[in-house]
Amino acid sequence: MAKIDNPRVLIVNDDGIDGPGIVLLEEITRQFTDDIWVVAPDQERSGAGHSLSLSLPIRIKERDSRHFALNGTPTDCALLGIYELMGDKRPDFVLSGINRGPNLAEDITYSGTASAAMEGAMLGIPAIALSQVITYQGEIHWNTARKYLPQVLEKLFAMDWRPGMFVNVNFPNCPPDAVTGVLATRQGMRPPGAFQPIRRVDERHVPYYWIKIAFPDGGEQDGNDLAAVTNNAVSVTPLQLDMTAHDLLPAFAQAFPAD
Repeated sequence: MAKIDNPRVLIVNDDGIDGPGIVLLEEITRQFTDDIWVVAPDQERSGAGHSLSLSLPIRIKERDSRHFALNGTPTDCALLGIYELMGDKRPDFVLSGINRGPNLAEDITYSGTASAAMEGAMLGIPAIALSQVITYQGEIHWNTARKYLPQVLEKLFAMDWRPGMFVNVNFPNCPPDAVTGVLATRQGMRPPGAFQPIRRVDERHVPYYWIKIAFPDGGEQDGNDLAAVTNNAVSVTPLQLDMTAHDLLPAFAQAFPAD
């Protein structure tokens, strides 16, 4: 795809329309275009994955002619932005984020941030998920994303995009001057056990549960996203919608031969 002057951009997220990450993303994107539309949840929808609001009506609150808050999921936001709110002209890019927290390794399967980008890819639109890695209850290094996002977007906006792909970007949990580089990476995989139900009992002695996030150590391998951010590098991971295990198809074809 040839470089587009003043590209039309849809910005979504899962932290909510007032999240600091989406405000920063719009600010940086304005270095490249003034044709920006923001469609985001009216409150945080972290962990929404690729869910849709199929059983509840979606209500839209117009902040102004280019900013809309929805009582729906990040995927709803992508769909409403593309099909309804942006008029007859589709976006050239979907940008999702900047998420407050990592979207690395298997996080992709839970992430509303990544799923909104995935929806863009499903509709044939180049899409980028963006996240700032943090330590919970620690300082959030938004200036790291602020410094490195422009060069990442410049390269991705000029790249040839094939159908069915999207890109996952994670900025490391360190100050800008501690960043070691920007690396192309593959998706990693942590050991199991990152999300666990924790039982509590309320004042009426009725049990309830919280899902605890406790990322286990391990999973860093040379060239993957976990290793990159551990080594204070920006991770840029090309992903695709086709999840077929192509290397296993010959064995499966042998086990299940065609008649």
